[in-house]
Amino acid sequence: MMMVKAGLIPLLISYVIALVFTVMPMPALLEPWRPDWVSLVLIYWLMAIPHRVGVGTVLIVGLLTDILLGSTFGVYASALLLISYPVLRHYQRIRHYALVQQALVVAILIFFKRVIVYEIEHVLNDAVFSVPYLYPVVSSALIWPWVFLALRRYRRHNHIH
Repeated sequence: MMMVKAGLIPLLISYVIALVFTVMPMPALLEPWRPDWVSLVLIYWLMAIPHRVGVGTVLIVGLLTDILLGSTFGVYASALLLISYPVLRHYQRIRHYALVQQALVVAILIFFKRVIVYEIEHVLNDAVFSVPYLYPVVSSALIWPWVFLALRRYRRHNHIH
């Protein structure tokens, strides 16, 4: 029987929860403000345990997001890969920032992710830009401190190193 690496199941559960939150029904008024759950969870794990979560994980979760959202295959995966590099490159610095500073970094990363996805969709599918497309940048930054604290507690509780 194959041994499962310690902490793998809790990591997978966090990705599944992020994917569920991504498609979970919301009131029409709040829908444009839906935080970018997948990005938030990946950014946290990339900062917390970069030796366990890397570009392979980001690619797989990104492709699952593409499938789940019915987007052009590889769009979200590409955008997530592009924003994961600065996190992996500077995780030691970012993890020591105050939560407000981290929220600003998260907002910038998610802004770039949204721009990348829009540009690819515009070229491939003639997507049209509207300002509400950027609302998740604000909502994700506002919710980051709670996501960070919840995932940190989850990581410690499940002894994920």
